[in-house]
Amino acid sequence: MPVLSASTGLHEMLALLTSQLHPDANHKEDLVFLREVFSERSLSYLMRIHERLRQYEHQSPTPVLHSAACLAEDVAEELQTGLLEGDEKELLMLLTTPHVKAVLTVHDTVAQKNFDPVLPPLPDDLEDELEEESVKIVRLVKNKEPLGATIRRDEVTGAVVVARIMRGGAADRSGLVHVGDELREVNGNLIIHKRPDEISQILSQSQGSITLKIIPAIKEEDKLKENTVYLRALFDYTPFEDKATPCQEAGLPFQKGDILQVVSQDDATWWQAKRVGDSNLRAGLIPSRHFQERRLAHRMKMGTYQSPKSPRSPPSGLRRSFRMSRKDRQSSPGESRSAEHGEPEFLTYKEVTRYQQKPSEKPRLVVLIGSLGARINELKQKVIAESPHRYGVAVPHTTRPRKSHEKEGVEYHFISKQAFEADIQSNKFIEYGEYKENQYGTSLESIRSVLSRNKMCLVDVQPEALKVLRTAEFKPYVIFVKPYLPEGRRHRSRAASPEGEMRHSAEQMEQQYSHLVDWILVKEDSASACVELRHILERLEREPQWVPVSWVRP
Repeated sequence: MPVLSASTGLHEMLALLTSQLHPDANHKEDLVFLREVFSERSLSYLMRIHERLRQYEHQSPTPVLHSAACLAEDVAEELQTGLLEGDEKELLMLLTTPHVKAVLTVHDTVAQKNFDPVLPPLPDDLEDELEEESVKIVRLVKNKEPLGATIRRDEVTGAVVVARIMRGGAADRSGLVHVGDELREVNGNLIIHKRPDEISQILSQSQGSITLKIIPAIKEEDKLKENTVYLRALFDYTPFEDKATPCQEAGLPFQKGDILQVVSQDDATWWQAKRVGDSNLRAGLIPSRHFQERRLAHRMKMGTYQSPKSPRSPPSGLRRSFRMSRKDRQSSPGESRSAEHGEPEFLTYKEVTRYQQKPSEKPRLVVLIGSLGARINELKQKVIAESPHRYGVAVPHTTRPRKSHEKEGVEYHFISKQAFEADIQSNKFIEYGEYKENQYGTSLESIRSVLSRNKMCLVDVQPEALKVLRTAEFKPYVIFVKPYLPEGRRHRSRAASPEGEMRHSAEQMEQQYSHLVDWILVKEDSASACVELRHILERLEREPQWVPVSWVRP
């Protein structure tokens, strides 16, 4: 009989067994039958398939992402926005082919399913403990993902209790473990004398079936469910750099501008949230608004933090409306009023909601702000000239005399200096200034006049004017335009180089006002910038956008 090793495949073993079948007189028919069965080519193929499946199973493959179909649609949409070369055309054709789309949809369906093994029956020796009403035996299946629960030591009783349940994690999906439950045993091992970090390590290292002995917490009656809250992050957060987080692995990293869905605020210090659009179903920990503001206040006190919204001199080299010098520019009374009663000092989160313009509503105001070299007035005028029936510009006011070719209300609204001063005192201008002894200003009524004709109004203003325009009436969509500056030229002196000045202007402006910006448009050339701006405006008309919740709810 040949020797078989552990590495011998099933199809090889089958061939060896077949070679050892020697029919004798008594069992000739049976052995002939077995030989015919074992020699069947289809059986050999099945054995080979079985081996490959077992090999694949041992590798424990996991999908890279759960949204391949959505990603393919996004790529196809990006490709359709520009001029396509040969390879790009071929890629677009492949991504829009029904068969490829169907394959990606099937991939996502399989990737999102849970193929965890069926739980085995509980051991017989646990039956006596189950008779106690206060003890609950919970068996969970855990793969490589975290269990989705943190624990702490009760300061009064010394018991190990569940501190929080991460939404979407294994513990949460089971519905069997709750905050406040007392943990007695893990896989039959008493943990009462172990430290919480030792217990967390046991749980994180465990794979497959985990058996927990729990004393359930006393549930609050009539506890109201929290409403889901959506926040726009106004700062970057990396859990592995945060020493205060209770569990770095459970933290949720995010970047400024990300939309976060807060699913639990039970903990006053650490909220649970998910990133909108993220395929990961498990929530992560983020610092609460109150906790983050306290930390920033402490850093400011220690001199290690300066709020981007703190008063400072205007960024050097900013585009100046009406070609005014800084010494000629005057501040609108509305600006100082907004500064006194404006947003919180620290930039943490802004509560937002989805907003889709209804047919009966006026269009949103589009505000363009730009750094030195952006030439946003030229960009605005080109887009309006291409579609004057869809877009309009707020006609400014001036005290200079009307020229022979000019018409009232077309190029300007021509008013007297006395009327202009009266409008200033009535806070009718979003910004104004003086140029060559004549006054110029953009009024709120000029904006309302464009919107009332169901046209999208485009204005280019100094960033300070956003304090007046960010209201539920206008719901402004803010686009920051900055010139394209190659990174390779950074070594040139900022003071001596025009590019250095433009870069410094863009960086300073972005640092101070990025929390108010909805889109950053990098202007490489006038033609491509116009195309991108048109696409932005078209999406704004047809797609819902995230806006401050105060703009929608009373």
